[in-house]
Amino acid sequence: MNRIDAKRRNVVDHRKKQFAEATYQPQQYPHRLNFYTIPPTADITLEQFEQWAIDRLRILAELEACSFRNKTPAETAAHMEPLLKKYLPLDNNSSNHSQLFAQRQKDHYSHFILRLAFSSTEDLRRRFTRVESMLFRLRFQGDDMKERNAFVRTLNLDWEPVSEEEKAELAAELAATVGFSGKRGQPTVQDEEWSKVDWERVPDLIEHRKVFVKKGKAYVPSREQQSMVMTEFNARLEKSLELTARALPRLDEDDRLTPILNHLSKNFIAPDSVYTNSSSAIEGAEISARNIDNLSQHFPMCMAHLHRTLRRDSKLRHFGRLQYTLFLKGIGLNLEECLVFWRSSFNKMTDDEFNKGYRYNVRHVYGDVGGDSNRRSGGYSPYSCQKILTEHAPGNGEAHGCPYRHFDEQNLMTLLEGVGISDKGVLQGVREDKQKQKFHMACNRVFEYVHKNELRRAKDEGIMTAAQLETIVHPNEYFKRSYLLKNLGKMKKEGDGDVKMEG
Repeated sequence: MNRIDAKRRNVVDHRKKQFAEATYQPQQYPHRLNFYTIPPTADITLEQFEQWAIDRLRILAELEACSFRNKTPAETAAHMEPLLKKYLPLDNNSSNHSQLFAQRQKDHYSHFILRLAFSSTEDLRRRFTRVESMLFRLRFQGDDMKERNAFVRTLNLDWEPVSEEEKAELAAELAATVGFSGKRGQPTVQDEEWSKVDWERVPDLIEHRKVFVKKGKAYVPSREQQSMVMTEFNARLEKSLELTARALPRLDEDDRLTPILNHLSKNFIAPDSVYTNSSSAIEGAEISARNIDNLSQHFPMCMAHLHRTLRRDSKLRHFGRLQYTLFLKGIGLNLEECLVFWRSSFNKMTDDEFNKGYRYNVRHVYGDVGGDSNRRSGGYSPYSCQKILTEHAPGNGEAHGCPYRHFDEQNLMTLLEGVGISDKGVLQGVREDKQKQKFHMACNRVFEYVHKNELRRAKDEGIMTAAQLETIVHPNEYFKRSYLLKNLGKMKKEGDGDVKMEG
């Protein structure tokens, strides 16, 4: 009996002990590239936890946008370069950058944070694998060859290295197959690192005749090893995501992480973006109540629909008023002008009715009234695309929300054609974006069509950088970018690459 009790005392009750104690091991990052096989164990703050994940999500969303726009690998690399430097820099060892460890730690942790956020459903796991693979491929292609080869050797992949003797013996065949010129100053067969693998593992390389095959073995040069590395990366990540999905229920009791992870997974619909008053100002623009009708030509479809509905009916319901008021606040309309705008728009009621029913709400949104916290924060922030897409879906008689999500296909096509978008290719693209639930991509597609001439000029003349032309994920950013593009003749480029209106 005593022996049985002793055994029971040594048994771990996993219902009570949800998590094993983490053992801290100093993390080393000898290589720029990472297969993310070892989870991080060091402490970071909740602020770092969330911000690092958001920065990585921006990159993944932009890569996915490049894919949906059918950008070539070269176009994608050029588009992503400034964004990667801004949100997720990752330098080579040869750069001797002072922040190498910090860069690689952020890359490592942000991957695992998003792995937690996007492992709950098969669709999220599939999309996460696809965009992470795109990011890894982009980095693999841009890595220094020596550093890349050194990283690949650490993966312990089932490849057989080709000896120097065998390279010399097959030099002619290898050179002819792979296309070495043999000219002075050019790489030779001996300079390249070669691996032997079963030919079934590299069908794409055999199809394009990029490898030499002998006795069932494919001889793969290091510059063509990307195919095998990517296959291995995908396989390991898919397996890891499945294991993560099984462990997710254990996180339910942690009320610090669960809300953040839920927020991040929602942001995979459209990356969230915080839009502040400081980022919305446009120097020289007349942002006033009397000019809103003129400015509405720069509104995204969600706000344009609210504006037209307001002009037609002289009223909007609560969530429509809130969404539109916050947008107007975001473009720079001050409180006094906003009150003038709403009073003139509600032209079927008396001053007393307006003051009693609506004036306080507008002031509260601006932080002019309410509790101390509301006043200190300056009121509410303008809604991002993510918030509009995921909260307060419109009902009958309501005009708020996102037309690309909340309109049926026929009404959406009628809405677009009504504002002059008749290009069949654009309309078909919007249909496909809607069907794939890529609502922010549909909005960006329309933006690019409406501003195609201005975008071409901005890129050709270097007036706006690639980072300033990244995928739009906020209605106020849509307005600002539209206004600046339509007023290119009045803009000048600042020293730091930003643009502003000339006085």
